[in-house]
Order: sequence, then structure tokens, then C-alpha cells
Amino acid sequence: MRKKNFGLGAMTAATLLAATSAQAGGLERGGYNIDLLFDPSDYVIDSSVTYVNPQRKLNNVQDTNPLDGTNAGRPSDGVRATEGYWVPRIGFKAGIGEAVDCMFDYSQPWGAHLNQGRNWVGANENIETKIKSNNYATTCSYSFDVGPGQFRIIGGAFYQELSGFQERLAAELPSFLLPLTGVGRLDLEGDGWGWRVGAAYEIEEYALRTSLVYNSAVDLDNITGTLDTRQLPGGGITPVFGAASMPDSLEFKFQTGVAPGWLVFGGVKWTDWSQLQTL
Repeated sequence: MRKKNFGLGAMTAATLLAATSAQAGGLERGGYNIDLLFDPSDYVIDSSVTYVNPQRKLNNVQDTNPLDGTNAGRPSDGVRATEGYWVPRIGFKAGIGEAVDCMFDYSQPWGAHLNQGRNWVGANENIETKIKSNNYATTCSYSFDVGPGQFRIIGGAFYQELSGFQERLAAELPSFLLPLTGVGRLDLEGDGWGWRVGAAYEIEEYALRTSLVYNSAVDLDNITGTLDTRQLPGGGITPVFGAASMPDSLEFKFQTGVAPGWLVFGGVKWTDWSQLQTL
């Protein structure tokens, strides 16, 4: 029985558009989370905000091409690489009848912010890169009795927006060309749809729950943006386009009560980062 309650330039352009590798896991922030779907209340609203301050610094950075001159004399130690960031999440879950639950949520599953600045030995690879995402999802489940507990079939869909920019030092310009900085900027944005499917088994008496959920890849086939080289001699703004896929994932979660007020939980997650090697 449900609880009835509420819970609350050509060479320059080529340099700037050189493929940028995505480190495995380096773009994951909030990820996907559907735990609210299992809340026993008929109606519940939940929100959270997490602040993360990585404090990552780079040391012993090596210039891969000392002959290009763009990094000469710049620091290679003690370079702060990452910026702090917020991870918001808000969701609403409703029970429909005795067997159906639906959840609607907003989250930011992907993101990155590297900001080493111009005065470091890798300025020709990155001055600042920032990627952000918005994810709007609907997820529902249908449950029925199996043995001493309930089995759930889970399904849903989500719409995802991604945007970002990167600035690089494309050329070290002589002082007589000031105020030109030699910095180029690439801005991109795209969107796409994804889906999820899964299953879960719960025994309320023991606070036991196991779940397995697959989240599909999100194909960003319509990435558009601009390449801004106005800080270089003869530069301008050039429209650009591209395509990429945000990776699919498979996540297994487990929890069980071990004593009054105590819960043991854990999980294993696989993400196919091979889908996102370059943009």
C-alpha cells in the first residue's frame, strides 16, 4: 500500500580546430540519477546543489614543440588547472495508482572548466575551456509483486543541451601588433535526445534494493558555432559545425538495511568513453 503523503587565418584556424582529446571521466559531473523514482511517497520534490573545488595543479609540464615559440619562458610548475563548480539537481516524482511512478528532473550530467590562463607553458593548447550541459528527463516505472518483494520495469527519455568554448594562444605576436593578443576562441553548442531502460527489485522489509539501468548515448549531430580569430592579423569570425556523441552508460546499484537506522549501499558504473575521443 502506498503512503499518502508529500515529501519536499588558414593555419591559425587549423591550429584552433585541432582535435581535442576527452579524458575518460573528465567530462562527468552530476551524471544520471533516478533514485528519487524509488521514494515511497505519492508526491515528492527533491533538490540539491553540490559544490566541488578540485584544486588540481600541473607540474613538470613539457612543451611538445619548443620550436613554435609560443610557450617560451612560461611556467611549467604549480599551474592551477581546474576551476570549482556547482552541480545542481531538482526533481519531482509522482505516484500514479498503485503500480506506476514517474519522475521529472533537471540535472547537469556533463561539464568541465579548465582555466590555466595565458601565462603557462601549454598556452598554445589551452588557455581556458568550459563545457556545460542541461538535461531534462522523464522516467517512469511499473512495479508488480514477485516473491517477497516488488519488481520494477523502468523506462524514460531525456533531452540534452551542451555548449562550451575554448581559447588558445594561436600565435605569439610582436609588441608592435598590440592590442592584438594572438588568442583564438572556438564556441560550440548542440543538443540531442537519449533514452533509458532498466529494472529493479525491492524488498521493503529489509530496505533492500538492486537496480540496473542503461542510459543511451546522446548523438549531437547538429553542433554549430563560430571560430573567432579577430585577435590575429587578418582574422575574422568563421561559422563551424561538427558532430559528437555523449557516451552511453550502464549502472548497477545495491542497498540493504543492516540494522535500525543503518543502510549499506554501493554500485558499479560503466561508461563508454570510446565514443567521445575527439570533437
